[in-house]
This record gives sequence, structure tokens and C-alpha cells, in this order.
Amino acid sequence: MNVSVDINISKPAVEVWAAITDIENCQDMVSSIIDLEVLDKPEKDLVGLKWKETRKMFGKEATETMWITEAVDSQYYCTRAENHGAIYITKLSLAESDGVTTLNMTFSAEAETLGMKIMSAIMGLILKRSMKQALQTDLEDIKRFVEKSHS
Repeated sequence: MNVSVDINISKPAVEVWAAITDIENCQDMVSSIIDLEVLDKPEKDLVGLKWKETRKMFGKEATETMWITEAVDSQYYCTRAENHGAIYITKLSLAESDGVTTLNMTFSAEAETLGMKIMSAIMGLILKRSMKQALQTDLEDIKRFVEKSHS
């Protein structure tokens, strides 16, 4: 499953980047995050930052351990999580034009086990629609936070 959403934020990329890379305080920005604990924080780079995040999704709480696998400063970063026989990759990327920043979030899930592959085939379209809405809500939360707190 692959899902991609984006939103325009009326702030420069540097401000959006500062917000989306402040992982420790994301629960103050994204409404579905109810708890977050940093497990490993590299001294310099984002790559290797690892945290445990509890979200309320689809009416239930779910906790995932995630880590940043790739990053280019002020351009994008990728996270990875593995759970229930699947690998989840999320990429947040920025593009700025005339003081407006487009924030894009791409999510992909790859089934690793036979059970997950079967479930993905059956539930794919329903899950994709729900996931797209959840990602869009995250982006709307980020937009609201950045435009309000960085005025």
C-alpha cells in the first residue's frame, strides 16, 4: 500500500523543518499522538533517532517503535517501523516557493508474512482510504501548529 498527501503551509521551509524534526515535542503538534518517548538520540544528525510513539488511530491506541533511516537537512527524512508482519516507511519532504512550503507525506506498507499479505489484499482499499485521511489530518495539524506558533 502506498499513500501520498500534501499540504501548503504559509511559512518558509526552515520553520516547517524545525517543527517536523522536533520529534520529542510532536505530541504537542499532532493530535493523534498521545505519548512519545525518545529511545535513542544521535548527537548531530537525525539519522538513527529512535522513538516509541503511541497514537490513537481508527478508534484504538497503537504503539510503534520508529526510527529515522535517511535525512537531507531541510529537504526530507524517512522513518521506518516494523510490526505485525509488515514494514512501514514514511517520508516527509518539503518544497518552498514564494514563502509557501508544500509539505508532502508519503506512507508505504509492505507485508512480510503470508498472513499480512492476505489481509492486505482483502482490506487494501479500505485501509488505503482510512490511512490517507489519517495522514491528511496529521498534515493539517502540522500546518495549524506552524502557522499559529511561528507567526
